[in-house]
Amino acid sequence: MADDHTHVQDFFSVRAADWDSRFPDDGPAYAAAVGELGLRPGDTVLDAGCGTARALPALRAAVGRGGRVLGADLTPEMLDAARRAGRGTSGVLLLADAERLPLRGGTLDAVFAAGLISHLTHPARGLSELARVVRPGGRLALFHPIGRAALAARHGRALSEDDLRSEPRLAPLLAGAGWRLAAYTDEDDRFLVLAVRTG
Repeated sequence: MADDHTHVQDFFSVRAADWDSRFPDDGPAYAAAVGELGLRPGDTVLDAGCGTARALPALRAAVGRGGRVLGADLTPEMLDAARRAGRGTSGVLLLADAERLPLRGGTLDAVFAAGLISHLTHPARGLSELARVVRPGGRLALFHPIGRAALAARHGRALSEDDLRSEPRLAPLLAGAGWRLAAYTDEDDRFLVLAVRTG
């Protein structure tokens, strides 16, 4: 597992410095997705695999000053870039693996995860770990600022139904990990899955 994590860290560490400048127009898409998570003032929310923490300002605005915002990422360079961008003021940044979070069970109201699922070493284990730290009835948003087809085209490959994020594959994966799929959107300009913690 360490080798898999090293691969993820290697991929993101060399991209951290210019990550935000590569995708300068994603802010409104992040804010819109956060808006659909149903957060309330005072909630506790985690941005899992937060990268440069682009979602943290919107998450902070949603939960207010009385809420708690956490951002966790495996790559120190991404967290450094988040701090340089001033996003550490919106929440607490943690160097942590989304598959082994340093949080007590059932302590979160929601998890926001942008692009995370494609980078989980063990997707079922990762989604189960996110379920572990969320209270029953809490919510999960799996987000990407462009849809599956647009992302595949960006990477020069064809869209495949074997893609982990296709609805037929993702729905049972979520169910097995303790989530109920509530909404599935895959459009050119957005991928957003909303799920509710069962139990």
